Amino acid sequence: MILWMKICEKGYKRGYKSMCRALKRMQLESEEKARRAYKPKPYAKADYPGQKVQIDVKYVPKECVAGTAKYYQYTAIDECTRLVFREMYDEHSTFSSEDFIKKAIAFFPFKIELVQTDNGTEWTNALLSNEPTPTLFEQALIDAGIAYKRIRVATPRHNGKVERQHRTDQKRFYKNLRMYSLEDGRAQLARYNRFSNTIPKVCLGYKSPDEVLAEFQAKADEPRRI
Repeated sequence: MILWMKICEKGYKRGYKSMCRALKRMQLESEEKARRAYKPKPYAKADYPGQKVQIDVKYVPKECVAGTAKYYQYTAIDECTRLVFREMYDEHSTFSSEDFIKKAIAFFPFKIELVQTDNGTEWTNALLSNEPTPTLFEQALIDAGIAYKRIRVATPRHNGKVERQHRTDQKRFYKNLRMYSLEDGRAQLARYNRFSNTIPKVCLGYKSPDEVLAEFQAKADEPRRI
């Protein structure tokens, strides 16, 4: 997708699929092992920005880090626009989760109605007690008036959009990353975050998350007919 975006800037006029067919004829496409076809159950798509935001954590590959410190990428993706917010932490805990959701709320230019995560203890204590007390993360959601949904245990596909984004981040960002401190990693991740939201996505009709968001905002600003 980045290749298509770049060559379009240089005057390429054909569509993304045409480029892929041309690459295949030239035997330049990347060779990937064929996967079994997966038939997902019907899924209710988000109709507007903020209707549902998926959140998850990705471990920063150790080969990207100079030293022995461990780092984690927290990721939030809006299901409708696919707009993504990422932040890096050196702690995988409810403290980091609380900080992240507050930053995510500030980042997204729309009201988040519902947040969806897995059942990790960085989010919730629901599996540890019959009467769990809210974690810092859950309390931050309550304070912000955001509904909270946990996916079923051992079903990461239910958080598929953020899972796929992590795989993409591995290829586009972590493959060439070299970081020397938390501050350095955060600075590089912030630049990548801005860039990634400008990249067209097939699922968005070859538009970028920024473009889709702009279209929703333009519609919201249109005067209502009486």
